[in-house]
Amino acid sequence: MTEFVNQRRSSSFKAALRSSPGLETAPASQSIQPLANFDWTRQEPLNPRPFKPVYHITMGVRVVDPADLILVDKSYLANIQLRQQILSKHGTTVHGAIPSGDAAVRELYAYLLQDYLPSRYPSMFRLSSDGKTFQNLVTAKAFPAMAPPDVTSALRILAETIEDDWFVLQETPEGHRSVAFVCCFASGFDPSTKLGKGLKEIHAPVPSYEKIGPSMERFFSKLEVGKSVKRHNWAIQTHPEICDVKGHLTEEDDTSEQSNVDIEQTHFRTELQSLTRLPQTKAILFSFKTYLTPLSGIREEGLGPQLADAIEGLKTGNAPGMWTYKGSIRWAPRVCEYLRS
Repeated sequence: MTEFVNQRRSSSFKAALRSSPGLETAPASQSIQPLANFDWTRQEPLNPRPFKPVYHITMGVRVVDPADLILVDKSYLANIQLRQQILSKHGTTVHGAIPSGDAAVRELYAYLLQDYLPSRYPSMFRLSSDGKTFQNLVTAKAFPAMAPPDVTSALRILAETIEDDWFVLQETPEGHRSVAFVCCFASGFDPSTKLGKGLKEIHAPVPSYEKIGPSMERFFSKLEVGKSVKRHNWAIQTHPEICDVKGHLTEEDDTSEQSNVDIEQTHFRTELQSLTRLPQTKAILFSFKTYLTPLSGIREEGLGPQLADAIEGLKTGNAPGMWTYKGSIRWAPRVCEYLRS
């Protein structure tokens, strides 16, 4: 699973809670404000730039309006079509559930197709007059508003309806466990290998995770219904593919510098990640929307030197193993030279 850790924005998880007043006072349920005149074809992607000079492994969350659970922009249709191709190619590598996740999948399905999407984006989605059919006005597809008996079918429908990838986590006596997922835009990992595993096992490859693991479990346990939080994650990839089910580097891999890095194929990748508590099953929805920007675009924005500093900052801070984990040890010299040129 994409790691829910980031650069330092607060000294602890308690500080993150204290610095977000709405996290303690927001009502358990909030109405979904419709974007009545929303034109997805004109909406520019968010394209966040969350990099900092020094990398610290922490959560870095901020409270958000639950109405902003799903963000849509002009890349929607292209991304949905790409997700359909990825589902056909990778199958159960990019979606799946174990029996203990069935109820949460059905709850998520009903919320998105019956309530959230038709209410938030009425120009894109609607329910039939009898409320039994969900209609996607962009793709011209129709699906049952209630989750089909086969959970795998429900997962595929969700994957073809929203761009966000997600994992559902259920709390157990041993900690939070991944019980269902849709992850078409994997970033250097095989999402199917995370199914059924706890947070500690999921994050085993992440350098210095032990520094925040127990605190993250407590944060997840305390997250309340109606009090969603978001944060960003970023990486560099030396290819244009948004789906990469290969693993991150380890110290045992070949970590020699690459002399043939193709800058034109290299991209800045960022994820807008969310944590949301489902009200009925009490499961946690960890969802994330992925954005890719060619490295040339970062330089054109005038942010090349700042990103170069952030890349080199991966080997400083409190998690120096990120330098290898994120692959920087291979491509950083060439990429940083380009960004500063």
